[in-house]
Amino acid sequence: MNSLSKPPVLAIQQINHYFGEAEQRKQVLFDITLNIYAGEIIIMTGPSGSGKTTLLTLMGGLRSVEFGSLQFLGQELHGANKEKLVQARRHAGYIFQAHNLHGSLTALQNVRMGLEVHQQYAPAEMNQLAAVMLEQVGLGEDQHKYPEHLSGGQKQRVAIARALVSQPKLLLADEPTAALDSVTGRDVVTLMQKLAKEQGCTIVLVTHDNRILDVADRIVHMEDGHLSN
Repeated sequence: MNSLSKPPVLAIQQINHYFGEAEQRKQVLFDITLNIYAGEIIIMTGPSGSGKTTLLTLMGGLRSVEFGSLQFLGQELHGANKEKLVQARRHAGYIFQAHNLHGSLTALQNVRMGLEVHQQYAPAEMNQLAAVMLEQVGLGEDQHKYPEHLSGGQKQRVAIARALVSQPKLLLADEPTAALDSVTGRDVVTLMQKLAKEQGCTIVLVTHDNRILDVADRIVHMEDGHLSN
């Protein structure tokens, strides 16, 4: 049974999205339809302002779907209340262009934050899982360092560890290599690919970096709020 014969992880039908009110209201997504399946790596390309990040935030439950249908793991997010969006976010991991690490927390504490929305873990178990994840991204000896003492690539590895520590079903990455040199960027994407494949996780990655397009199972392109394969 191949992955395309199974229900999609994300089933998106005719999504439209707007920002602003009244005369300032502007449509930023137009009739987006896309199915994404378990284990796929989808790369989304397109110019700045084309709606890529907006679509990514809708996929992961960071904002509510107002027009159209978006089902994540079979759960409809159109009109979802805050509680339902929180539940959806528990199944997704996020990596952003700026690693978004807390400067006052160690690498271990930053990774542990990825578990704190999951109520089933005791504090000691959170620490253990975070330490194991840092080992997997090659930072086992750096777990007690603060972000200011880590390189750009190391910070992004911490961000990957934080995103994947809860073993999410979906990993959303927004320009994860933008601030990295070509070698470090390639290392980071290869690491994401390896860990996500081991966990059976689906990846949707937004990028302008043509050097990493070869990791994709599919590339989709956005232009002025419209999606094309």
